[in-house]
Amino acid sequence: MLTYSFANIGSDSLYIHLYKCLKNDILSGVLSPGTKLPSKRSFAKNLGISVITVESAYEQLIAEGYVYSIAKKGFFIADMQEGSKVSQILIEDIRKKPEDSEEKYIADFTSNATLSAHFPFSIWSKLLRDVLNDFQKGIMDNAPSGGTVELRDSISKHLHAFRGMHVNPSQIIIGAGTENLYSQLVQLLGRDKCYGVEDPGYMKISKIYKSNAAKCKFIHFGEDGIDISDLERQKINVAHTSPSHHFPTGVVTPISKRYELLGWASKSDDRYIIEDDYDSEFRLVGKPIPTLQSIDTTEKVIYMNTFSKSLSSTMRISYMVLPKSLVTLYYEKLAFYTCPVTTLTQYSLARFIDRGYFEKHINRMRTFYRKQRDFLVSQIRNSKINEFATISEEDAGLHFILKLNIKCDDDEFIRRMERRRIKISALSEFCHNMEEKSEHCFVMNYSSLTLEQIREAVSEIVQEVSTLLKL
Repeated sequence: MLTYSFANIGSDSLYIHLYKCLKNDILSGVLSPGTKLPSKRSFAKNLGISVITVESAYEQLIAEGYVYSIAKKGFFIADMQEGSKVSQILIEDIRKKPEDSEEKYIADFTSNATLSAHFPFSIWSKLLRDVLNDFQKGIMDNAPSGGTVELRDSISKHLHAFRGMHVNPSQIIIGAGTENLYSQLVQLLGRDKCYGVEDPGYMKISKIYKSNAAKCKFIHFGEDGIDISDLERQKINVAHTSPSHHFPTGVVTPISKRYELLGWASKSDDRYIIEDDYDSEFRLVGKPIPTLQSIDTTEKVIYMNTFSKSLSSTMRISYMVLPKSLVTLYYEKLAFYTCPVTTLTQYSLARFIDRGYFEKHINRMRTFYRKQRDFLVSQIRNSKINEFATISEEDAGLHFILKLNIKCDDDEFIRRMERRRIKISALSEFCHNMEEKSEHCFVMNYSSLTLEQIREAVSEIVQEVSTLLKL
């Protein structure tokens, strides 16, 4: 297997160093056209780096045309003289009909999708008809860059009623998914700022910051939340965190740590906190945790949320709440943007919230997910592997952590479950610092599963663990 040294790499990040090593070998002919590169997992393990580092290096090589990928087959060295041939391969691959995920897997614990049976189609279609009748002029006009007044007003009232937040509608900016809003924040706060993301954490966030030419560093996330001393040590300006329910660990940051984080932000004018509250509606035990924004007195918190978890993963509507001190700056710098969400959808969602449908939907889904979680947990705890399994952080959000007392490494267990048609991800996959990764901890996302799928999936997990432990 290919091996490179990561000693004395200077100021380069790990993925840039790997990218340069591979690029040099491609240009010098060491890696010839058509050569298959190692899989991301095996390459990362061999080099002692994270999977995300390898993935980032591969993506850069693909973007520059040195490497191309073929689904289900891997990554290959491109022939610089035969670019059209590579393009044809990619076009043919895109045209192939993807395998039906439901047919391939018994259960997918990595999916954040929602079951279509629970989407309020009849109510939504009625609201669409009403809006088409009542807002014929409005839906043909371009919405303000921050979104329609109606939707921002509805969200403001919802946040006050359910999250204890006092927000002026003018502070709310509507976006087509949080990814769109992250990019806008880089432009608003500046590319000269250093953005800190949680480690372990949702790796796509760091990719978005880097793709926007922003400096991004990984901050240690401990048992009680993001490490404040690491924010200071790495000279972070903007901390991106999810205190109400961290992904993937599921940790809920205690109130004392939240005030400590606010104290860190208040020490400098150029420090901000991005509070990602992505699935706060689904705290299954006790009352919702107060948001950082609701206890912030220094206007340092930028609050973000999405309707992807509460309504549908395909409904690309998110929003951020800016501190009042940043609202004017936003419209000075970014008012030229057109709101990417259609006015028809915005008016419909506003009515969905105003008429109480959203609250009823959340209550119904919270009950449903609590039953799903209880069933999944009981299936594990009532099985013969119970004494070898530990479940944690199951009281909030739509996933929990399952720790298994097994000998094989995470990659091997994932491959074994893949052969049993169960898709599962390990906590270690979300770690940038491989020295601090947690072995044998698996992220159990149950939002897209039926009871029958859960029953079959747990049966397969029990059989595999029993085989490994020789039970």
